[in-house]
Amino acid sequence: MIKLSQIKIPLERIFGTVPEDLIKKGIIGDQEECLVREAVAKQLHISEDMIREMSILRRSMDARRKHRMQYIYQVVFRTEKEEKIIKRYGKNDAVLLKGHTQEDHQEKISPMQRKKENKPVIVGMGPAGLFAALELAEKGLEPVIFERGCCISKRREKVSAFWDTGELDENCNVQFGEGGAGTFSDGKLNTLVKDPTGRGRKVLKTFVEYGAPSEILYLHKPHIGTDLLGDVVRNIRNRIIELGGEVRFETTFEKAVWKNGKLTEIVFSHNGQSQRMPCDTLILATGHSARDTVTDLYQSGLYMEAKPFAVGVRVQHPQEMISRNQYGDVYDMLPAADYKLTYNTVDKRGVYSFCMCPGGYVVNASSEKGRLAVNGMSDHARNGRNANSAIVVTVTPEDFGGKDALAGIAFQRKWEEAAFREGKGEIPVQLFGDFCKNRTSTGLGAVQPSIKGQYTLANVRKVIPEFAGNSIQEGIMYFERRIPGFAREDAIMAGIESRTSSPVRICRDDSLQANIKGIYPCGEGAGYAGGITSAAMDGIRVAQMIITNIESES
Repeated sequence: MIKLSQIKIPLERIFGTVPEDLIKKGIIGDQEECLVREAVAKQLHISEDMIREMSILRRSMDARRKHRMQYIYQVVFRTEKEEKIIKRYGKNDAVLLKGHTQEDHQEKISPMQRKKENKPVIVGMGPAGLFAALELAEKGLEPVIFERGCCISKRREKVSAFWDTGELDENCNVQFGEGGAGTFSDGKLNTLVKDPTGRGRKVLKTFVEYGAPSEILYLHKPHIGTDLLGDVVRNIRNRIIELGGEVRFETTFEKAVWKNGKLTEIVFSHNGQSQRMPCDTLILATGHSARDTVTDLYQSGLYMEAKPFAVGVRVQHPQEMISRNQYGDVYDMLPAADYKLTYNTVDKRGVYSFCMCPGGYVVNASSEKGRLAVNGMSDHARNGRNANSAIVVTVTPEDFGGKDALAGIAFQRKWEEAAFREGKGEIPVQLFGDFCKNRTSTGLGAVQPSIKGQYTLANVRKVIPEFAGNSIQEGIMYFERRIPGFAREDAIMAGIESRTSSPVRICRDDSLQANIKGIYPCGEGAGYAGGITSAAMDGIRVAQMIITNIESES
């Protein structure tokens, strides 16, 4: 099988061949696949009928030259005399794949002959917990999932009610509930984690198997969308149950009990009643906002350390401005454009865009009463009027007194309380021009907010550390060079973006266990991931380690 990585097709050819609705949605149809096949044959000097079993692995846009924009494809296919073709071609963007491809790298899971006496327990039903549970269930281990929040249908109702009324359920909200925090985001699946094992590809294929759009398999920056992701998560949950797993919603993990350094049981509560369960295998996939659980675990003796994260604001611009800057006059014929921006300030602070949501919304993502945090989300179509992104500043343990492992949590809470006070419980909003002058905004400009949740005009500089405000202002002025209009005075700022990642890492060894054997810290909340895909990959990795350990004992 040949893998070819630099197949280039000018956008004008796409426009002249592919239906407009497919181009706008970013979907590769038969017409585009024919163009790719033709380009592969031409590039390798072979006939098209020699190309068999062709799959498009990746498509990205090269928009550096507006008059010569092109799509770049990565494909795999079979043909005759592959080694001879590769040698004759002579360029390093073509390689011969021997044995299994990345598509087939993951072995088929067959149920184990021997089941554990105690079922493995998973705390948290975000991507890490969900994919760990699926992996274990497919192996016949019948995991039990504890999720403090609600199932997706009830969770959607509670979140909508919170946005409408401001009445917060601290156990079921944008952070907690089936699917985790990612369910109310953009469903972004791109990751910087290298994937030699094929786990990342497995995550994408699993999402498609359970209802996600198939284009996530080849888009350079795949996403599912908040409106679709919840249903996909529910389908995965139903499969886990079909395989013998169990899901307990509105059930809160309280503590782990161990003897001689080995886990023996866990304590949890449901409907206000505490219960105990024998347990020797526990996956902690709590997410980055389960501060009470992390605190209890730390105080009980689980080893943890403070880690860097980032804080900042959400900024909104017209999506048309962002797309026109990226694609020029043909912007309205293409999917909504995104951006990725980075800058180092004169004080050596890192400023960067994070979780950019084309055509999306800023949302109230609070999970604790008296504290306020924001996030961004987009539906699958990404057809909202505004683009939004977090513009955040790196925060290190030195900034918040990191000798205490929980100091980062205290730092987050301090500024979330400031945000709640400044907005009187509503999202504080400010124009960038007023942000630079450190004054409360009194009105909006041409940019109208796209916000889920109640908001009020305020001074966002008061809800973030002074160094962060100064760095963000400097960074946005620099980003103006990349995207004209980025520093427009009526760009809308909202704060605080404080949940970029966990401020804590739960220490684990080479066997992926904590200092208490049988406890497996996992995913973003444990400090080992930074998004849906990387968290899901870590969930699979931990589950595979558990399976290996069980098999070695039998």
